[in-house]
Amino acid sequence: MAKELSEMSLEELWELFPIFLVAHSDKWELYYDEIETLLKSGLSACPVERISHIGSTAITGIWAKDIVDVLIEVSRDSEIENTAKTIETNGFIRMSTEANRISFNRGYMQNGFAEKVFHAHLRYIGDNDELYFRDYLNDYPQIAKEYETMKLQLWKRFEHNRDAYTNAKTAFIRKWTSKAKKVYAGRY
Repeated sequence: MAKELSEMSLEELWELFPIFLVAHSDKWELYYDEIETLLKSGLSACPVERISHIGSTAITGIWAKDIVDVLIEVSRDSEIENTAKTIETNGFIRMSTEANRISFNRGYMQNGFAEKVFHAHLRYIGDNDELYFRDYLNDYPQIAKEYETMKLQLWKRFEHNRDAYTNAKTAFIRKWTSKAKKVYAGRY
């Protein structure tokens, strides 16, 4: 009998769920619309301020992991854990809990990825640097292509190490997010 995902080591999970990139697909916007509708319905009693499509699947024309990232922002005066519990009752599995940040996934199966895979990031309103980064790369396609090139170079190097893959992109993301927050000051 196969192990439950919760019983697997990080290394076993990375082996089962490797980094893989695919060419940009219009289906990602459809998948986002579908999950946004589900979340709005499922979280209707929660203090959700905004739900947004983030990550590389929200950037036009670049290769990305075939995983749609969603940012869920709740009001600052709410108890984030209550919303987290509601997200879990709507088919998401908690991946990590940090101070004021909780991450979930949907579409990770015992035998690998499902057809539709999502990461949901629950935060308080205003903790949304990803929105600035997304907008900047969509407005400056040459920077988006630089990001894509870097990701393609990192892909095979860190295929079975998500943390290293993410860490290797951090300086680039911080640089352009900082620029974006100046260009789009006050947007979010």
